[in-house]
Amino acid sequence: MKILFISDRLNADGRSYQRKCTFEELGYTVITYPAVPVEDVRKKPLFIDRVLWKLGFQRDLTHLNQQLPILAQQHQPDIIWIEKGNTVAPATLRRLKQLLPHSKLVSFSEDDMFARHNRCWFYTWGLKEYDIVFTTKSYNCQPNELPSLGAKKVVFIDKSYDAHTHYPRALSAEEQQNLGGDVGFIGSYEKERAESLLFLAKNGIKVRVWGTGHWQTLQGQSENLLIENKPLYGENYLKGLAAFKINLCFLRKANRDLQTDRTMEIPACGGFMLAERTEEHLRLFEEDKEAVYFSSESELLEKIRYYLSHETERQAIASAARVRCINSGYSHHERLKQMLAYL
Repeated sequence: MKILFISDRLNADGRSYQRKCTFEELGYTVITYPAVPVEDVRKKPLFIDRVLWKLGFQRDLTHLNQQLPILAQQHQPDIIWIEKGNTVAPATLRRLKQLLPHSKLVSFSEDDMFARHNRCWFYTWGLKEYDIVFTTKSYNCQPNELPSLGAKKVVFIDKSYDAHTHYPRALSAEEQQNLGGDVGFIGSYEKERAESLLFLAKNGIKVRVWGTGHWQTLQGQSENLLIENKPLYGENYLKGLAAFKINLCFLRKANRDLQTDRTMEIPACGGFMLAERTEEHLRLFEEDKEAVYFSSESELLEKIRYYLSHETERQAIASAARVRCINSGYSHHERLKQMLAYL
């Protein structure tokens, strides 16, 4: 069977690329096409792109709408799998259904696609054309969310990790020093995150932050706060998760997150995870046995102080979490099998 796989994140260390490889390992022939030039994935958008995004549009820089029907006719895929899909015109989706009436047209995104800041008009207008919409946001399935925009069938799928990428690393003393520390956060800036980290630093906790955004606004505010002001990618990101005694797992408020990529990636890499307490987190990892949770800054501080001084407990929880990832089928392989079963 064949899958025509369209994504705006086909860089080699991206999660879309990991899913593409997983489909191949599951026995599918996968034909890929980038919705965004691979070399542009990490670049800051140009002024024209920022303006168009404000208006609800995104430029089709890879001529996707022209190429998709050609690729579909050439390869006759059984599944047309489109991740995000902000540059795919509704007319293109209708053309694909005309050309391949027996193929399944699938939408998948790990973002909150009901939130206006994540979707363009093309995505909104084209939702009704998909046979099925997969989302990692449980609330997107509610009648007043994606179904209200025209989605015929919306299916919730938990986050996942890549078995070939997310596994424990053995670090040298130099790598431990260069990447890690007592408490760390790897991720983008949000105001609530910054406030929590500054609170910890002012209460004597040494915190190191890797990521993009406005983290530089925290520089110099506490000697306990080390702001690297740059992201970690690829192997450095994976080693970074192993280099911290405690990995903080903040949820993105703008996306209304109840779980996030790091929910799976931290435990899969053998890291100790201290995460925001949600019903989905509690379902995925048992509290105080496979992960530790907090609901307030005071509880966060209390948990950090306790687990920094209880190394054996900390390591046991991290080990149990990795076992849970494996035994409960949290990998891309198992998640994609679930989605394929729906199809």
